[in-house]
Amino acid sequence: MDAATEVRILVAGDLMLDRYIIGSVDRISPEAPVPVVRVEGESLALGGAGNVAANVVALGARCDVVGAVGDDGEGELLLHTLGEMGVGTDGVVSISGRPTTVKTRVMARHQHVTRVDREDASDISDEGMEALLTAFSALLPEADGVALEDYNKGVLLTPFIREAIEASLSRGIPLVVDPKRLRFFDYSGATVFKPNARELEDALGDRLMAEDSEWMESVRARLAVENLLLTLGERGMALQSREEGYLRVPTVARDVYDVSGAGDTVTAVMAACMAASATPLEAAILANHAAAVEVAKAGVATVTPEEILRQQAALSDEDEK
Repeated sequence: MDAATEVRILVAGDLMLDRYIIGSVDRISPEAPVPVVRVEGESLALGGAGNVAANVVALGARCDVVGAVGDDGEGELLLHTLGEMGVGTDGVVSISGRPTTVKTRVMARHQHVTRVDREDASDISDEGMEALLTAFSALLPEADGVALEDYNKGVLLTPFIREAIEASLSRGIPLVVDPKRLRFFDYSGATVFKPNARELEDALGDRLMAEDSEWMESVRARLAVENLLLTLGERGMALQSREEGYLRVPTVARDVYDVSGAGDTVTAVMAACMAASATPLEAAILANHAAAVEVAKAGVATVTPEEILRQQAALSDEDEK
């Protein structure tokens, strides 16, 4: 993990704010059959590409982010939060008339009551995309690795994706992709392509055969990526590598409290470790440990190198007993 502190990662994708309204429920509304939440507190966290960036700096690496926010208070708050964490925000474009994406979760005694989304997920304008490409091109020369975080919010469009991949690979730096459904097959050439089980199943329209190395290789070849890293929740991960073949990474999570943001943590660790010259398998093993730490925390959270090392040590101690 020490080598990861020497790298700089460029994260591009959908920036979001996660707002949590926390309270308690002791009655049902007389107006409708819904719980009445008495608010006791609120908190904010970065979501999407912002959470990947937050995890990168938590690992001790440096980070710049490329994305879009609205010309609104939430956009200013998101930029301020990133800046306080030490994330470079010169690549963030403010778009007038387009709201910053905010996901508001109402929680009562750790139970998820409801979620309210404020967003415009339509494709950004050609002008907006050109501004993002200009920002990406300006920041890429300083990067040791790239992460593309796609939440289908209209920022990572095909022309941006293709140029980002080609420019990154031409510089010889690894590029990690966390995809979503709309442009799932646009990421050919990526160093690591990291869908979860549901995303891959939906995209293929077929049932998963994650334990079948021939099936995994056929999917990797169809996607035309160097490494297919399939995250399987409580079953760990499956890695199909063009160079190393099929590798299974079993789960190491002992306590699962909240899975929110675990995928972002995996993306950040994969990008930082591979930028520091780790093999795909080495990076996946560390990312798996990082995810185990993250899911034991409430809400969207970051993970430090010390926590990852403690997780590894605890499992080693258990194996020796």
